[in-house]
Amino acid sequence: MSEVNQNNIYTRGIAEFVAGLSYEAVPAEVMQRLKLLMLDSLGCALYGANLQWSRILQETLGKIDTTRDCPVWGTSQRLSAPHAALVNGTQVQGFELDDVHRAGVLHVGAVVLPALLALAQKHHKMSGREFLTAAVAGYEVGPRVGLCMGPEHIGQGWHSGATLGVFSAAAGAARGLGLDVDRTVHALGIAGTQAAGLMAAQYGAMVKRMHAGRSSQSGLYGALFAESGFTGIIDVLESEYGGYCTTFSRSTDRFKLSELTAGFGEVWQTMAVSLKFYSCVGSNHTTLDGLRILQQQQTFGADDVEAIIVHGSQVTMDHVGWKYQPLGLTSAQLNLPFCVATLLLEGDCFVEQFTDDVVADPRRMALADKVSVRHDDAITALGAQHRHKVRVEVHLKNGSVMETTVNSPRGSEHNFASAADVIAKFKSLASHALPLAQVDAICDMMMSLESVDDVSALVDLMIKPD
Repeated sequence: MSEVNQNNIYTRGIAEFVAGLSYEAVPAEVMQRLKLLMLDSLGCALYGANLQWSRILQETLGKIDTTRDCPVWGTSQRLSAPHAALVNGTQVQGFELDDVHRAGVLHVGAVVLPALLALAQKHHKMSGREFLTAAVAGYEVGPRVGLCMGPEHIGQGWHSGATLGVFSAAAGAARGLGLDVDRTVHALGIAGTQAAGLMAAQYGAMVKRMHAGRSSQSGLYGALFAESGFTGIIDVLESEYGGYCTTFSRSTDRFKLSELTAGFGEVWQTMAVSLKFYSCVGSNHTTLDGLRILQQQQTFGADDVEAIIVHGSQVTMDHVGWKYQPLGLTSAQLNLPFCVATLLLEGDCFVEQFTDDVVADPRRMALADKVSVRHDDAITALGAQHRHKVRVEVHLKNGSVMETTVNSPRGSEHNFASAADVIAKFKSLASHALPLAQVDAICDMMMSLESVDDVSALVDLMIKPD
């Protein structure tokens, strides 16, 4: 029986796009960009394999899960598919290095790839072309849910990467399994009811790192259960009572249902996914780029600064402009004043600059006290597409004032990195977990994935040799 009624036109519209998507329908430039985005996510995951929170999950799940089907990337450990998705998604998002769809406020690779690669490894053989098509489905759906919800969703306190991510993960996994439209509706409905994630985790809790992995796991459950005939909420996005949109926003004027299916097949949200070249939350990157621009105009360092004022959107102020407290690396990497201090004192803001012993660094904390973040109504009024725009003022002790405006950072959809830069970042991160020859092999296979017969070979390359 067809799961359609007048109240689920958007959920079903998403399902129709996902189930009907073909490799040939996706433009070549989108596929090329997707391969770079996925390569970047794998590099982030491999670097994340040895982080403390990742190891805790690996060890804990290893004790309670005796299944040995799917690898934990960058290790020699294997877990069941759902637990592998949980850990691998945590590793992708584990050190604030992974992609972000800025307008949709979603880390896409961290939720799509762990679920989809778990399927490719254990449940359903996929060629490279099939895998790429399924990945596109995931990359296209989640950001549209984010655009529907708008930046107020994260401003309200929901961790959007977790709450939106279930739809990306379910869409990718459903397409990977080849589910028909009705079962894809159910996959979305099962995943959507599992959506969760609270932004208070940003102040130091390890659990912030786990949100993406949990979201990927939920999407995987949605697709697998739906394949077996289990039913979900068929109007999960539209339902007036208890639906995703009405529950996660305070009023109906806070979301736009039309965004859920807008531009399918014509506007590719995959092309709007940005990459990070700083090891901190994406909301901080425009400010850090702005400081580097000003330093190129006039040399100055931490000792020269009297005050720094960052003017940004309401979301930027709420998300990263709070008073820094040394509560852990999560707090350090998400706080804008602390990251500004890190850049000015250390010359960069990448993985080498964030270790446990710097969280309470008195030099960084003192400089962070000189940084203030203020709301600019005009920037907020520009909408979600411009939520990371900032105007940076640097007041120097000699009395001079420098100012610059940055609309989007390096690596963004407006200023995307070169293939060489993405590959270099991948190799730098991946080499922390795997031998160089293996790292090179992953890179080569990903960049020619359309010619691969069985994508499980890619997963095998991410296993750490004994």
